[in-house]
Order: sequence, then structure tokens, then C-alpha cells
Amino acid sequence: MSVNRPAAVVVLAAGEGTRMKSATPKVLHEICGRSLLGHVVAASRSLSPEHLVVVVGHAREQVAAHLAEVDADVRTAVQYEQNGTGHAVRMALEELSGSGVALDGTVVVTCGDTPLLTSETLQALADTHASDGNAVTVLSAEVPDSTGYGRIVRDPESGAVTAIVEHKDATPEQRALTEINSGVFAFDAQLLSDALGKVRTDNSQGEEYLTDVLGILRSAGHRVGAAVAGDHREILGINNRVQLAEARALLNGRLLERAMLAGVTVVDPSSTWLDVSVSYEQDVLVLPGTQLTGATHLAAGCEVGPNSQLADTAVGSGASVNNTVASGAEIGAGAKVGPFTYLRPGTKLGVTSKVGGFVEIKNAEIGEGSKVPHLSYVGDASVGEHSNIGAATVFVNYDGENKHRTSIGSHCKTGADNMFVAPVTVGDGAYTAAGSVITKDVPAGSLAVARGQQRNIAGWVARKRPGSASARAAESAPEGAPGSASEGASGSGDGAG
Repeated sequence: MSVNRPAAVVVLAAGEGTRMKSATPKVLHEICGRSLLGHVVAASRSLSPEHLVVVVGHAREQVAAHLAEVDADVRTAVQYEQNGTGHAVRMALEELSGSGVALDGTVVVTCGDTPLLTSETLQALADTHASDGNAVTVLSAEVPDSTGYGRIVRDPESGAVTAIVEHKDATPEQRALTEINSGVFAFDAQLLSDALGKVRTDNSQGEEYLTDVLGILRSAGHRVGAAVAGDHREILGINNRVQLAEARALLNGRLLERAMLAGVTVVDPSSTWLDVSVSYEQDVLVLPGTQLTGATHLAAGCEVGPNSQLADTAVGSGASVNNTVASGAEIGAGAKVGPFTYLRPGTKLGVTSKVGGFVEIKNAEIGEGSKVPHLSYVGDASVGEHSNIGAATVFVNYDGENKHRTSIGSHCKTGADNMFVAPVTVGDGAYTAAGSVITKDVPAGSLAVARGQQRNIAGWVARKRPGSASARAAESAPEGAPGSASEGASGSGDGAG
């Protein structure tokens, strides 16, 4: 932990964000698995402040409820009227003082819509503030286009910060400046509290600007400094959906770079997306078109993609997951999944198991070495070790009121086009015949046959479809050929398929 631990971090999150054109408060829009506010709170928390206060206003109940989920120790202060950034910080300090907190030290102020701001940059700001002995230190950045931002005005001789001028209040000369205010500051707590009481509202917005505190403190003879961010993109604020998408792309690029430097091969970064909460080990291969979200974990040597979406899913070492959608699933080491597979919550695939094309699994365990190769639905079930589920099998688990479970033992072979009507159990080593509807338990080592006997009605096509292509084909079939009317009598079989 740094010795420059702030007394408090104040996050400003009271604005409405009308340019987002959304019923969702701006700070609750998400990128890469966290809300904008969640990213800022996480970065702020890394400084280990004595107090972390978020100023809420618009949709405050919704924002406060979200904060309780992401960081239960966050305090909130309410800004009932949007009277400017200075007023918002004043509300935060009054919330603390009203609770008997006497701040002594550094107060860091940041914004709830800057999700790219890193903990390292915030810590560098606090460190600079302490080492330079400033009354206030502003985090600034040199940007290619400063339109809309408050400009940092410096003394031409000493380079000291003399003021921050909002874009609307700036002169043409000041608007030409490219060093801008990020909206992030470090203050001496006592000096901040005193200066906020002196902020006026004689500006174009009629608001209390936090930036006016710099001029007030400088006029009183206190030192005002700046810490320039190493990457200006960190201080980008989000005001509309275009900027939201730009920030998402930048953060995703940062996450992918971190993964690749940690030993993950990402074949096509432009089509691969990660959440901040995704974890991975070395020698993972991520193929194009893959989205990894939530608490997904990729173990060493596994392969995911192409075109896969995994949410809150654990992939075991050496497993292969191809063209798959999975949520809340566990995929065992060496397992093979896909293509075109859907793993729903509660799915647990054992070591070296296989789930193939057009298979859906929900709330079911597939044992070690067992296979569900194709065209099947397995729901609310358990399958033992080294069993094979035939093609086009359906586990009928819902009676219209309740879900029931099916249990298939180890070393079982179930036929194609089976239906298991739960609750039902198939014992170890048992077989079921193709086309069977299994409604009763099957003892271990038994063959279950549950289907009607086949009956062939000779001459039906000639009588019911005379003159049709089928009738002509049947008429021209060689006598005695397989499938001809004279080939043999009808029969039935009891094989497992």
C-alpha cells in the first residue's frame, strides 16, 4: 500500500446524462462487464482511502442500489439539485462531517463516467500531490482536440497552474490550449472545505464550479500543481453512445493486451471481447469471434472458439470449445464441445467428455468420457462415466408443473431417437433400443425396448396414390430387390441402435 493513502475519495455521479438518451442512468451503462461507475469505484478503492463517497442525484435510488452490490462499504451523499461540481463535493464533505468524520489529509475527487482511468494514474496523482506539497493538484492531459474541455491555464514564466477555464467561458486564446482538465483532483482536505464556501456562481451556467477552488487557493498564496496523465485516453468521459462504444473498444484492447502478455494467444483481437472479470492461464488459444464474459476462467492449454460466447463458465485444461454458447457451465479437462452447442446453467461436463453438434444441456452432469454427440437435449439429468447418448435423444424433464430428473448409469448405450420421461433411471451397463420411449426404470445390464412393432401394408401406394411418381417407382422396382414388395415379409428388430 502506498504511504499516500487519501483521507477520502469523492466520486461525482449525480448527473442525468441526457445525451445517452436512455432510461438507464448514464453511470450505470456497462462496458466490459462493469458499469461506468463500477470501473471508477474499483480504481478508487485501489487507493485504500479511509472513506469512499459517491455523490448521487438523478435516479439516486437506482444508483445507490447498484453501489450496494458492487462495493458495500461505499457511502453516498445526495445532491438534490444539480448546482455544479463544487456544490456536489460540498455535499460529500457535509455527509462525512455530519457523520462525525473530521477529514485530515488528501481528498481525491473523480468523476463517475471515466471508466478508463486506472488505479496507477490515480495513485500517481496522490503521490505527486504529496511530494510537491500542493494545496490542490489537478490531473491534466494533452489532447489532440480540446473542444468542450476546461483548459489548464499556466503562468507563462513559471509554468505553474493559474486557473482552469471552462470551454464556454474561455477566450479564443484559451480555447487554443491543448492541456485540459480531466475533472480529477487531489486537495488538501482542510483547504478544500474552506475554499468551497467561497465559490461563486457568476458564470454562464450559474453553478458552483469546483475548478474555481484552484484560483481561490492560489490567490491565498497556496501552491497549485498538475500531474499530467501518461495517456490522455484515460481521462475520456462518456456522454453519449458513440463515446460509450469508443471506451469499450479501448478498454477491451487494454484487456486483450494484458491477456496476450500473460501467455494467451488471441488470433484476432478485433473480433474478440473480454470482461474485466475473465481470468486465464498460459497457452490458452482464443479463436476469432469469441466473447468471454463474467467470471469465465480458461485453464492452461484450452482452446475456445471460433464464434463462441462463454459467460461465467470454467473451461478445463486442454478442453476444446467450438461455436458454443455457454452460461454458468463447467467444462472438464480435455472435454470437446461443439460445434453449435448450447450449455445452460448447471451444466457440468466431466474429464474427456464430448458434447457435439446441435446439443443443448441444462442442469445436468455428464460423466468422465461420456458422449452426447449430436442433436439431443439433456436437461435435469446425470450421466455416468463412459456412456453414449444416441442421436436425437430427448430427456423429457417437465410435466407442466415440476421438473424431474433422469439418471443414466455408467457404460450405458442409449439408442437413437430415445425419449427418457423423467423421473426414470437407467442402470449401469444397460442398453435402450432405437426409437424407444423410456418411462420405467431399466435395470443394470438390461436392454429396454419401448416401441410399437413395424407393420408393412403391401400395395398401399398403388391403391392410395395411383399414377404418382412413387407408384411408378414402386411398379418399376426389380422383383426380389431389397425393399420390393416381393422381397420379404415385414419384421421388427430389437437392437439398441
